[in-house]
Amino acid sequence: MVERATSFGSETGSYEKGRPEYRSDAVAWLLEPLADGDRAVVDIGAGTGKLTRAVRGLGGTGVTAVDPDPQMLEALREKTPGVEAVTGTAEALPLPDASADAATLGQAWHWVDPVAASAEIGRVVRPGGVLGLIWNVRDGRTEWVRRLTAIMGGSAAEQMIGENTVRVAAPFGALEERRWEWSREMTRAELHAMASSRSVIITSSPEEKARIAQAMDELFDELGLVEGGTLSMPYVTAAYRAIRGS
Repeated sequence: MVERATSFGSETGSYEKGRPEYRSDAVAWLLEPLADGDRAVVDIGAGTGKLTRAVRGLGGTGVTAVDPDPQMLEALREKTPGVEAVTGTAEALPLPDASADAATLGQAWHWVDPVAASAEIGRVVRPGGVLGLIWNVRDGRTEWVRRLTAIMGGSAAEQMIGENTVRVAAPFGALEERRWEWSREMTRAELHAMASSRSVIITSSPEEKARIAQAMDELFDELGLVEGGTLSMPYVTAAYRAIRGS
């Protein structure tokens, strides 16, 4: 589990190319309970900075990015100049007590211990602050997407969202949830990059990676995805927020 959680740095290019951006309306919803004005947000498990940039783009929001993988942070610093980026985890944040108004985690909560992470994030987030969790997951109600997932293998995140078992602990209160359905046009290269950015594939043997790539190409051939063409990938953005108690 630890090996997979820290494996993404070897595929920063694939992560940036293959993973979708975060919807601005969903990110705004995460932070909606906060008062207007300058806000300090900690983006945990920030990776290459996709959610970091979305939070920063809301305006009036200073962001500190935290990730356990130095390679991911290097890519983040390159793509997001001026953002403070530090090494750490949700269970061990290198930040002072009550120094943030909110903490966000994109595609990351399924990697953490929810009790220990809630306690540590609660140390850093001020009373009345927000813990925001967000995932972009492929919509498996579409038949070809189910076939693609069967080829690539499922994930803990997809299981957590599908079974609606997202949980947080003290000092945060009950979770609120919102979902958005949308689609993204993806080329064959982007679909392969998306697969290559998944931890289960990153940590697979070369033989297994080749088998998965071949099976994906056979599916794309069947679907008529030609060079320069795209497939419409249906996504669900699942967002959750909780307020820190006093």
